[in-house]
Amino acid sequence: MTQYSDDRMSPGERRVGATLAAIFGLRMLGLFLILPVFAVHAKTLPGGGDLTLVGIALGAYGLTQAVLQIPFGAASDRFGRKPVIIFGLLLFALGSAIAASASDIYVMIAGRVLQGAGAISAAVTALAADLTREQHRTKVMAMIGASIGLVFAGSLVLSPALYAWIGMAGIFWLTAVLALAAIVTLVSVVPVAPPVPRATGRLVDVLADGQLMRLNLGVFTLHLMQTAMWVLVPAALVADGLPLASHWKIYLPAVLASFVVMVPAVIMAEKRGRMKQVFNAAIGLLLLVQVGLYAFGEGVWPLAALLTLFFVAFNILEATQPSWISRIAPPSAKGTALGVYNTLQSIGLFLGGALGGWLAKHFGAGSVNLFCAALAVAWLLLAMGMRPPAVRSAKPAVQGAD
Repeated sequence: MTQYSDDRMSPGERRVGATLAAIFGLRMLGLFLILPVFAVHAKTLPGGGDLTLVGIALGAYGLTQAVLQIPFGAASDRFGRKPVIIFGLLLFALGSAIAASASDIYVMIAGRVLQGAGAISAAVTALAADLTREQHRTKVMAMIGASIGLVFAGSLVLSPALYAWIGMAGIFWLTAVLALAAIVTLVSVVPVAPPVPRATGRLVDVLADGQLMRLNLGVFTLHLMQTAMWVLVPAALVADGLPLASHWKIYLPAVLASFVVMVPAVIMAEKRGRMKQVFNAAIGLLLLVQVGLYAFGEGVWPLAALLTLFFVAFNILEATQPSWISRIAPPSAKGTALGVYNTLQSIGLFLGGALGGWLAKHFGAGSVNLFCAALAVAWLLLAMGMRPPAVRSAKPAVQGAD
């Protein structure tokens, strides 16, 4: 066993972070890749003219994710992380195959439900926590969180081209093949986790923990705000003269520029023990973005600047929150705690679109920004009372592979 300096990640930790980030990104790919083209494709399916059914097909993925995150997380505490991740990826691949073969909107809905049933987020993040030292855990979580931003931006760029080339069925077959490839990578590349207590943690204990629940409410707020914003942002860019096919020219640079700021912020939070300060500053930045969108959200360049700031805050929070939970959750309930966390994340994603659309329809676009700003204020007040996780003594990183 090789020991590495506390100040730098070991090769094994870097390999674990990159591999699990790729697997996590694949889960989000199933959600994001179809968004720009599904409404158009659905019209070619029997029953696809019913917008309610189209909405169900889009949202079914997130709903089954929300329902099954806690059971999958608890199962990973009892049966181990890898078996649960493999089972979830197999379900995802099967759902992708059904969706690829869909002859009508109802079969498509069934495929999307089964895709979402592969709710592996909690098990993946728990495995990342098992295999990394505490002083580097947020960096690994940042890699996983960054995969969400990259997949989202990449989906906006690739989806129309893929749809024109291989069609919707081809997109679903591609995600099925990638899921199977992810299983091979998980088994062959990710090392064996050190032994931890394998007992299902009590859900009631997780729900009764005030510190954990503040983080859970935080990720709910973050993803509700994200989805609510995207009810408005595409239409705003079109209204400002940027065609839909060119929106990636705003999204992709914004995501990439945000990483340039996010990475040093995460490193500072870890090395200098400033996690709470960086965390609260990111929430404050979200508040400023919402106020900016309300007051100055007209024009392509102001929107581009505000979106860049949003992604800076989003990626910092996406990295620090699961790391924080993994530190304060009991070892026997780590998967359960992350299951609750990812459940609230999925519910936020689902409700953000519904609430954002309802507010915009009845009270105008500005009401969405004001609502999100109010959520940011409430979240910041909750976060101010949080205790930063204690930094425990470092242990050598696990080396080797299965």
